[in-house]
Amino acid sequence: MATKLFSPYTVGDLTLKNRIVMSPMCMYSCTNEDGKVMDWHRIHYPARAVGQVGLIVVEATAVSPEGRISNYDLGIWSDEHIEGLKELVRLVHNQGSHIGIQIAHAGRKAEVDDEIIAPSAIPFQEHMKTPKEATLDDIKRTISAFQQAARRAKEAGFDVIEIHAAHGYLINEFLSPLTNKRTDEFGGNEENRYRFLKETIEAVKQEWDGPLFVRISASDYDENGNTPETYIKYAKLMKEQGVDLIDCSSGAVVPARIPVYPGYQVAFADQIRNEANIATGAVGIITTGSQAEEILRNYRADLIFLGRELLRNPYWPHYAARELGYDLKAPTQYERGWRVNRFRR
Repeated sequence: MATKLFSPYTVGDLTLKNRIVMSPMCMYSCTNEDGKVMDWHRIHYPARAVGQVGLIVVEATAVSPEGRISNYDLGIWSDEHIEGLKELVRLVHNQGSHIGIQIAHAGRKAEVDDEIIAPSAIPFQEHMKTPKEATLDDIKRTISAFQQAARRAKEAGFDVIEIHAAHGYLINEFLSPLTNKRTDEFGGNEENRYRFLKETIEAVKQEWDGPLFVRISASDYDENGNTPETYIKYAKLMKEQGVDLIDCSSGAVVPARIPVYPGYQVAFADQIRNEANIATGAVGIITTGSQAEEILRNYRADLIFLGRELLRNPYWPHYAARELGYDLKAPTQYERGWRVNRFRR
């Protein structure tokens, strides 16, 4: 049976074998605190490639030491990180999937010993560290760090880069009026709040000519914050800059009550896709093949990003294929096990 979920998807010169994407999810597993790839990563990511995920996006990977969410984050701030990341790419490619990396800076949500920066000196919560308001030199240096991260990602052989501009981390902090109280060229109005992301995209594209995604928080869930309508405008600007796809998440720039239910963020991907005329990825409690198929068939998004469901089940694509009546081939090594009593729980 023909399905949208298992149809190829082409972005630039890259063709994914299906529309299933492993969403970037931090593993906090760099036990040496040096940001280098560990055995956990070597097992975790290739396992989803064996499960036939089309594109695997490596977790938020810090462009600078002070930009880590925690001391245990993956890093891409040094050329010393390239070797381990290159190994991850090789392992995933060898199992027939493509691999991307999310490059990130945690801003005021960084829980590290170093001085942390943000657009304004406002802590995320009272018990958290108050960040330093970034100077223009800090901003220039951080944008350069994203550029160098893109160079390293290219050297490591990644197929896709995703810029993390969501979940209350640094770029999201610049975008939101709730966290950006600046009065210079990086704050004060929507155009200026977009400037940090604009210059980051420009810098990344100086090093990177492959598919470029941006993850956003499409709603701040606050009457004074950004809304999907804000991001429709920003998405149009990103498309003009050469961004290929908007990965539509939401929330976490400030503490907020978020109504969570199956597919609760799909409407953001739908609205931005159809009003900004740009490809989007849908994410957020998507758990079944039929749910994913409905999203794609109704042109609500172009790719399906799965997070926790792929933590629970690395072989989710096979269950989805069975549900949709699609004949998804098992790896040769597993054929006998999946041919007899397949998918019995």
